[in-house]
Amino acid sequence: MKIVSQIREPIEHEMELFEEKFLQSMSSKVALFNRITYYIINRKGKQMRPMFVFLTAKLLNDGVVDERTYSGASIIELIHTASLVHDDVVDDSHKRRGFFSINALWKNKIAVLVGDFLFSRGVLVALEHKNYDLLHIISNAVRDMSEGELLQIEKARLLDITEEVYYDIIRQKTATLIAACCSMGACSVKPDTEHVETFRKFGELCGMAFQIKDDLFDYGAEKIGKPTGIDIKEQKMTLPLIYALNQSDKQQRRWLINSIKNHNKDKKRVKEVIAYVKQKGGLDYAVTKMLAFKDDALSLLQNYPDSDYKTALTLMVNYVVDRKK
Repeated sequence: MKIVSQIREPIEHEMELFEEKFLQSMSSKVALFNRITYYIINRKGKQMRPMFVFLTAKLLNDGVVDERTYSGASIIELIHTASLVHDDVVDDSHKRRGFFSINALWKNKIAVLVGDFLFSRGVLVALEHKNYDLLHIISNAVRDMSEGELLQIEKARLLDITEEVYYDIIRQKTATLIAACCSMGACSVKPDTEHVETFRKFGELCGMAFQIKDDLFDYGAEKIGKPTGIDIKEQKMTLPLIYALNQSDKQQRRWLINSIKNHNKDKKRVKEVIAYVKQKGGLDYAVTKMLAFKDDALSLLQNYPDSDYKTALTLMVNYVVDRKK
């Protein structure tokens, strides 16, 4: 946790104020909803996404943020939280960060409605202050996230994902929201400048590295307390697996695809697939690609003067690829 505290240090005041404003943005006249949002707030994660918003804004604006930056951070966190609540329903997942998910405690119908409410609050936070440019950024992100999920489902049925299609999926599914965080931070203080696109790209590259790191966890690259092979069981085509397929002859490909399609619940077979992917160099290849995305992200920061915020963003990018969970 020490590294996260270091990243957060230059924006500690803003994050504390943000948490108050975020709680206000989630309030409702319905007691049941307030009970659920209280549950969500008390089980929040590291809040990396709002941190991206504040660090980007402060880097570009000599350490100063305004109400637009707080709105941007709230919009991002509301939409992100809504997507997690909906994801747990779609995936029939009963745990989130070690705690029971909303759908596990209050059932699917309530969880879907809570997600809808959070989405609507995200839109309203933008509209209340006439921040149409911020609304445009998050609307594009939500569209991309939905398309990415559907593209992954479509391709999983046939297991015909190329490396190029895989990048399209993770760009839309994961990277687009981190891209929105950084462009939102830039847009909140420097609207209609080239900085908005520069930091959108920066966030996208961070997001690509972030998702590849998640792929590596599925192969036991780190001991994180999460069972390995989850992506294989769910027939998700990750980068290590795609690379291994490309390095296989016809017979090996047939065995690999048959294993994923028809034997993904067989623990012994899943272990064999993991071992095969490692032996074919799938993990090493994925690490190389992840580090390339990280280096491309860091190169975009080089054009900006040194500051505590630039240092913290650099730490954040390195944390994305070095994290243990």
